[in-house]
Amino acid sequence: MIAKHFSRVFLYAVLLFAALFFLAPLYVMLATSLKDAEQIRAGNLLSLPRSLNFESWRLAWSSACTGVDCRGLQPYFWNSVRMAVPAVLISTAWGAVNGYVLSLWKFRGSELLFGFLLFGVFMPFQVVLLPMSQVLGYLGLSSSITGLVLVHCLAGMAGTTLFFRNYYTAIPKELVNAARMDGAGFWRIFWRIVLPMSTPILMVTLIWQFTNIWNDFLFGVAFSGADSKPITVGLNNMANTSSSVKSYNVDMAAAVIAGLPTMLVYVLAGQYFVKGLTAGAVKG
Repeated sequence: MIAKHFSRVFLYAVLLFAALFFLAPLYVMLATSLKDAEQIRAGNLLSLPRSLNFESWRLAWSSACTGVDCRGLQPYFWNSVRMAVPAVLISTAWGAVNGYVLSLWKFRGSELLFGFLLFGVFMPFQVVLLPMSQVLGYLGLSSSITGLVLVHCLAGMAGTTLFFRNYYTAIPKELVNAARMDGAGFWRIFWRIVLPMSTPILMVTLIWQFTNIWNDFLFGVAFSGADSKPITVGLNNMANTSSSVKSYNVDMAAAVIAGLPTMLVYVLAGQYFVKGLTAGAVKG
């Protein structure tokens, strides 16, 4: 009994240490963003701010300079919103239809097609930069938010298809066959039977895609123009903008602003993410 109690205390201590170690950078960012320049020059990263000072947040949002542009992160933030929302919705819907076809409406060569599609999950994105830029140029979508939406939809198609295909394979084929015998077609089965059963995997895919697209830097810096840069590019430009005095509190506030949407998504929908990942893991 004593050994069991000791092992449990030791386990909790290790977990607590790991949680504190993981949250330490977030604490430093938040604390630094609320300090003024005098407190930062004192040199203690872990000290609490003497008072709540949100001036650095205002500067990061509306007037901090990224190169010669001194409008803060606000335009970059809204660029990311206009990019992420349609890209997440389209790539998720695309993956749902692909997974539905490849699991419940199999055709000759479907397994081979799915195998080739899986290459997209493991292919480094750097490989597609040149051909993707040529495609965007041919379509007239270079340096635009629409072009970034298309890039993220294509890059995410393999992953979303994999999620939905593996989830839909657990749906009994007899259910779909019975619906077909009753006269239901492709889309009616999808809308009336399959999609209502897809809430867990929908939440997983939406959260996964939003996190990847919002936090992406590679495609943002490669395919965006002056007026279409996402917030990750704006944050990088702000942190690397030279000035006489480095405003670490403004940079930290900007970093928190950039990461806030994904943190909110996980706080509000994290339970659905876990349920979706474990759905179908145990078969009775």
